[in-house]
Amino acid sequence: MSAQCEATAQKAGGGPLSVFERYLTLWVFICIVSGIALGQWLPAVFQTIGRMAVAQVNLPVGLLIWVMIIPMLVKVDFGALHEVRQHVRGIGVTLLVNWLVKPFSMALLGWLFIRHLFAPMLPAAQLDSYIAGLILLAAAPCTAMVFVWSRLSGGDPLFTLSQVALNDTIMVFAFAPMVGLLLGISSITVPWSTLITSVVLYIVIPVLLAQLWRKSLLAKSQAAFDAAMAKIGPWSIGALLATLVLLFAFQGKAIIKQPLVIALLAAPILIQVFFNAALAYGLNRAVGEKHNIACPSALIGASNFFELAVAAAISLFGFESGAALATVVGVLIEVPVMLLVVKVVNSSKGWYEKA
Repeated sequence: MSAQCEATAQKAGGGPLSVFERYLTLWVFICIVSGIALGQWLPAVFQTIGRMAVAQVNLPVGLLIWVMIIPMLVKVDFGALHEVRQHVRGIGVTLLVNWLVKPFSMALLGWLFIRHLFAPMLPAAQLDSYIAGLILLAAAPCTAMVFVWSRLSGGDPLFTLSQVALNDTIMVFAFAPMVGLLLGISSITVPWSTLITSVVLYIVIPVLLAQLWRKSLLAKSQAAFDAAMAKIGPWSIGALLATLVLLFAFQGKAIIKQPLVIALLAAPILIQVFFNAALAYGLNRAVGEKHNIACPSALIGASNFFELAVAAAISLFGFESGAALATVVGVLIEVPVMLLVVKVVNSSKGWYEKA
């Protein structure tokens, strides 16, 4: 284990949730109301923003997405990949749940709830788009917030760092094929060129820029890196909230007509969160992993890289799409639901460790 990996792991969580992060659901709700109101009051302004696109990429949103994603990726130490061999069973559970169970289970839940159970209560023209948004949400494993969830649950920091680094490496190559496969299975057609463009713009380039930035900061000192992380951390959430205001400005009319849509979209997301968390937690216990490995393994399986999902949904389907709205519902429920999962894994430690 390198000293740099250990230092990165200890710093990655950045402490418990800040007040701003803890009440992220409230800020998202404020963005919903503000975005809808602004969209009704200033429609021409948002129509102009919507037209600022090149090759189906909206430039203002593209910039905001980079500001969201890059500070998170700077925290990821790909040098920690060699640490995966220390907990092969836990990593195996993480990969199984994140790449073989989670995306397919979400596609199934989307088909069941959106195309069948809730179909009479949703706009028929958006059903495929809602399912696509749910798939995009499930196909992107959590990158940033899992460090915080791991810290709150007493998770092993090096294991957390190594599984994030491995998931991000896999995501560079597997996100587009996985999304393309699941959308195809769901009879939803998207241009492969747009999907690949989204991966390059919102995964490959941000990863490269973030790692170059990380390397330059660490070349100065660990103190310089820590100071930069403290400074740029709020950028991510600020850019996320600005993106949500834009999105809900475009989604306003549809939400006003059918305000129940957010609750309906939340149902399959909630089921998926609890199912994948329980599955990963139980599998780690079955294979004999320690509790501090099972916690981050379960938590990364339950949470999502929703910033990437929002970006891909907007690129593939547009601001006014059901896909974009579905990914935002994931943002809306992320913090309170994940805090509940953390509480469950913490309170069940005695059961987990019982012979």
